[in-house]
Amino acid sequence: MPRLLILGATGPSGILLIREALRVYDQCIVVVYARSPEKLPEDLSSNNSVIVIKGDLTDREALAQALEGVDAVLSALGPGTFHPPGTPLAKAYEDIVDLMKERNVKRIVLLGTASIKDPKDKFSLTYASLIKGVATLAPRAYADIVAIGEVFRNKGEELDWTIVRVPILTNGDNTEVVAGYTGDGRIGTTLARKGFAAFAVEEVEGRAWVQERPLISSK
Repeated sequence: MPRLLILGATGPSGILLIREALRVYDQCIVVVYARSPEKLPEDLSSNNSVIVIKGDLTDREALAQALEGVDAVLSALGPGTFHPPGTPLAKAYEDIVDLMKERNVKRIVLLGTASIKDPKDKFSLTYASLIKGVATLAPRAYADIVAIGEVFRNKGEELDWTIVRVPILTNGDNTEVVAGYTGDGRIGTTLARKGFAAFAVEEVEGRAWVQERPLISSK
């Protein structure tokens, strides 16, 4: 019976992660760590397989409590429309990585974007334009996402991490995805959130992309 910690669980992608985890793993326990757990749909907050822990990403003690006994971490954390200065998400991930090491939790599958570079990426004019647009219009969000990539590049050698890089997210129902790298001629520019959830939950135990940064899009 896996015990999964889900971060960013009250957002649209996070709620889908919870639903997919409960669907795939019949008897799993889902630990939801959220600043505003009241945003969870009632059917999830009242589910006997869901444990809710209220806390902020800056609350190291509450994060440590949420990680107790966990087999893997799934994260849909991402910058909001009005992202604060600094790199708050990257700083939170630094704490999460340290706490995972302390508790011998090895597996984490987290949301990223193409702004996080991978050595296997090739040039893509489409993606170069998208990334430049984000960096220009949302520089704080861009800086935080890039910093998240650096956290795992610099501190993640002992963990089995997978950064699932996503393009433009949609609310479609398509769960089938293509996984690869920027500029490989296979990856599109949109992804249904349900596709992200399906890929991320499958990857927890599928382990096809350990210490990799796949870019995925809808088929």
